[in-house]
Amino acid sequence: MIKFPCAKVNLGLNIVSVRDDGYHNIETVFYPVPLCDALEIKYMSDDFPSEVPCDLKITGHTVDCKEADNLVVKAYHLLEKDYTLPRVHAHLYKRIPSQAGLGGGSSDGACMIRLLDERFRLNIGIAEMERYAARLGADCAFFITQEPSYATGIGNELEPAGGPRDNLNGYYIAIVKPDIAVSTREAYQKIQPNQPQKSCRDICMQPISTWKEELANDFETPVFAQFPELKSIKEKLYDLGAIYAQMSGSGSALYGIFEKKPTGIPEIFKGDFTFVGQLH
Repeated sequence: MIKFPCAKVNLGLNIVSVRDDGYHNIETVFYPVPLCDALEIKYMSDDFPSEVPCDLKITGHTVDCKEADNLVVKAYHLLEKDYTLPRVHAHLYKRIPSQAGLGGGSSDGACMIRLLDERFRLNIGIAEMERYAARLGADCAFFITQEPSYATGIGNELEPAGGPRDNLNGYYIAIVKPDIAVSTREAYQKIQPNQPQKSCRDICMQPISTWKEELANDFETPVFAQFPELKSIKEKLYDLGAIYAQMSGSGSALYGIFEKKPTGIPEIFKGDFTFVGQLH
């Protein structure tokens, strides 16, 4: 059985307060985009000489973590505590770049929960799968349904956000990910939390033409100061005709939303990872 974990972008991202546990409360709109990995699971034969019950093979983009720390494997072990699972081979083809703010690892982990539930008829239910996913990571629960969501808390408290889909249906998105690694922890340390006057969810329900002036990502100021190349990519996306452009999460991927399919993106951003797709 195979599924395709999708990436997400943040439509606005506000850091609103520091929590008692040291984490930050945020508000953002998670939006799914048609840039996907591929995840397949198969039964592992009893004769296969594996010391682990979930044997993971990764192809495509390199993932810089130990196999046991990959969220696909962690998702297996999370469910294994409550359900009887057979040994499995998992093959993850990575197309979503890492350290990009696109949620690729979180999506893979959530997708593994869905795969195990469907393949082995666990009948967990969406709400319970979201609770399991939230234990893997703050934004993992979003990827269970992959529906546009208004996220608060640390990104784990989700509400439906229908406005963006109505606004963005049929538009094109271009994503550019340079070879730059941004430390999320350092980026948080440089932000002074502040409650915005208008929620990003409300802004996303407005015409896209208003987003450029109102829909902000608080991480851009400190990250752009450290990596001016990222600011240049955002400016170039606007020069190419983007209606709206923003860094996703704490970076380092940036995206532009276009009314018509942009051309020449790989050549213009030569050397960087690029993707162009239509939003639905």
